[in-house]
Amino acid sequence: MAQVDILFKEGEHEVLRFADLVVGEGVQANQFCIRRHERAALIDPGGDLTYTPLNIALSRLIKLEGLEYILASHQDPDIIASLPRWLMHTRCQVVVSRLWSRFLPHLASSYVTGKMGEALQSRILGIADRGKVLPFGDSELWVLPAHFLHSVGNFSFYDPISRILFSGDIGASLGGEEGEVTDFSDHIHSMAGFHRRYMASNRACRLWVSMVRKLGPAKIVPQHGGYFAGAQVGRFLDWLAELDCGVDLLAEDDYRLPAESALDLRVV
Repeated sequence: MAQVDILFKEGEHEVLRFADLVVGEGVQANQFCIRRHERAALIDPGGDLTYTPLNIALSRLIKLEGLEYILASHQDPDIIASLPRWLMHTRCQVVVSRLWSRFLPHLASSYVTGKMGEALQSRILGIADRGKVLPFGDSELWVLPAHFLHSVGNFSFYDPISRILFSGDIGASLGGEEGEVTDFSDHIHSMAGFHRRYMASNRACRLWVSMVRKLGPAKIVPQHGGYFAGAQVGRFLDWLAELDCGVDLLAEDDYRLPAESALDLRVV
């Protein structure tokens, strides 16, 4: 049975993390579920590798007919490739950047599109760049801008009850701590290479950090690797705000013609 980490529980509100549904295949990924009374929201559910074990694990914990939202931080396969199966087998709405809402139906087979017809597109809720507040029973879920970190249409999600910020690829780590990060200095090496390549620029990082500081989240939980709580939240934000990444690191030498080509490409 898959291990379920309880990140928050108070009365009828809980936040769950699934970190080990698939072992030895692809990049480690976390999936998250927020449950409030009979309603549930699933965050970054992953692709076909995770669909069956996640569906089984969730079925033991919630009633799938109460799954109201699937929240997709962006369009990558490890985020949302399982979309057609969730749409076929639940009544959920899929929340994603408006930039990607017209692309997601391409993930579906002709069988799924034929079965669902126009209902497929109507179940995808495209969110404008500024984000949105989603009703969630007697509470809310916040969709917050995180564009270019790394996708051009990218969101973080915030649960104001637990004060947990679901940051997608921001804060992701490969090979470091997979639970709560306890030694931030040691954890940096597992984040640095990924962030320097996948995050667009320091400007985007600083703007996101400035927004997040106003929230004061209790935890920041990325899609890959460990998560930050308590004092480690501030340490992570400080680190990210100072990080040179993406286009900051580009030079003319990064855009050059292949020297090993035998063809003469000179313009006559």
